[in-house]
Amino acid sequence: MPQDAFHIRRLVGELNTLLVGGKINRISQVNKDELTLIIYTGKTTVKLIVSANASNARVCLSLTEKEPAPVAPNFCMLLRKHLQNAEILSVRQHEFERIVEITFHCTSDFSECDRVLYCELMGKYSNVILTEKGVILGALKTTALENDNHRILLAGAKYLYPAPQDKLSPFDGAGMRSRLENYLSMRPEGVDAETLSSFLFENVYGLALPTAREIIKRAVLINGGVKNLLSPSAKNPLWSFVGEFCENEPNAPCIKWERGVMTDFFAFPVDGGQSTPSLCKAEDEFYTARESKKGFDDKKRKLENAVRALKKKQTKKLQETLERLKDAEKAETFRIKGELLTANLYRLEKGMTEIELENWYEAEGGTVKISLDATMSPSKNAQKYFKTYNKYKRAKEILTPMLKTEEAEIEYTDSVASAITAAETMLDLKEIETELTEMGLLRAQKERAGGKKKELVIPFREYEFDGVKIYAGRNNLQNDRLLRAADPDDIWLHTQKYHSSHVIIALEGRQVSDELLLYAAEICAYYSDGRDGDKIPVDYCKRKYVKKPNKSKAGFVIYTDYKTVLVKPNAHK
Repeated sequence: MPQDAFHIRRLVGELNTLLVGGKINRISQVNKDELTLIIYTGKTTVKLIVSANASNARVCLSLTEKEPAPVAPNFCMLLRKHLQNAEILSVRQHEFERIVEITFHCTSDFSECDRVLYCELMGKYSNVILTEKGVILGALKTTALENDNHRILLAGAKYLYPAPQDKLSPFDGAGMRSRLENYLSMRPEGVDAETLSSFLFENVYGLALPTAREIIKRAVLINGGVKNLLSPSAKNPLWSFVGEFCENEPNAPCIKWERGVMTDFFAFPVDGGQSTPSLCKAEDEFYTARESKKGFDDKKRKLENAVRALKKKQTKKLQETLERLKDAEKAETFRIKGELLTANLYRLEKGMTEIELENWYEAEGGTVKISLDATMSPSKNAQKYFKTYNKYKRAKEILTPMLKTEEAEIEYTDSVASAITAAETMLDLKEIETELTEMGLLRAQKERAGGKKKELVIPFREYEFDGVKIYAGRNNLQNDRLLRAADPDDIWLHTQKYHSSHVIIALEGRQVSDELLLYAAEICAYYSDGRDGDKIPVDYCKRKYVKKPNKSKAGFVIYTDYKTVLVKPNAHK
């Protein structure tokens, strides 16, 4: 749900209760739109997220850990300068607008003052602005808002609230009644609940469409129908119900689920809603899930594009090699022509452009026409054909192993693409990104200034069947690590003729049962190119029969003494 004023009003109440008296310990910026304020409340330390992202604008407490930007942006440095160790005096909403005002009491060795951080949660116009005595010290987005040339968001300018929309206050019952009557007069056919929801959304500020729908739903229920709701003699007509709902509806937050997917959050109970201890928690879970999905989709798309571009380049290179090799296959023809010319030098004369000679290299006999350079002597023409023969012969000797190398590179690229396709979480993509960075396909991320480089340790996919651990690699790098970590008598599995994860059954001296083998093979088939198939062949053998050739690509192995089982792909849990 977009952050509407109704929900912000209740959220601000929670934040004011929790944060007043707290002190700013640390400030960081995750990306160009999101700030993190670490606050010590006197009892515990909490993390406040301030986001001006167009889709996920919010101010709420969060438990999610995010890596700060490698280099702190200018606005982050400005906040550190002016708000470090500042005390929070209040968190409030500006009127019934989508603006959160956080007031700080700031002290230093030389001064003491109050500063206000304005968090404007307005979709694509969202912004975060720090002021002192009404003057802007800095803004997250310093460009002027579109279609609002009178509002300057630059340091030194006076802070002005965004221009009001051409909408009514939810507490303006008379205005709402008048506008509603005009609206109904243009609709002689009448209106339904959805039409009224749209009316509220378009004519009353501070209400998102889902909130408007819930208001109409409750108002219809109380008044006994849409028709009664619009009557002046109604128990609680719409124009008065809206204001009462916005003012008095108790805070009872929940997260809405549909078919096992988190779809929205509300400050009041709804059908399909799961209650949460606070609106902050509901918002944090909802936006974290949404951002995680978007981050995963964006990362996956980025990796897929990189691999697709590499595959296109490799395929073009392979095609060129095949064409050159096809030309090199003509080498024997040039040798034969050179031999025939040498044997028939006495029949050649300088100035000839062509000669037809008997071809005794063909079993059927016959003749062959040989082109000649009229400017060369007969012997020079013969030498020319031998030189061309040697050129093609050398090319074939070079191109044949090159062809195998290029085919192996494409095979490896396909295995990386398969790992990306099988990826289901951000963890699955982490090491693939490292792999592509090492290949030079992606630019390495900058390290934080003065920060220590963290060792990336991503766990294998882990399963258990009858007390036996089963491990599956997430990518080529993990497949190699998994192979190194396995004991010689553990069972190794891999799909036949498909790219797949390497799977290890860690027996620890136990015997492998048919059920255990089938379970592991189904996992192996699921994390393969054949996951959409019905019967996938999976090879298995003891780990000691699996070898990794020297200098081979990550994930590449050869194996012997194996058996094959046909299974239907199954992810299992």
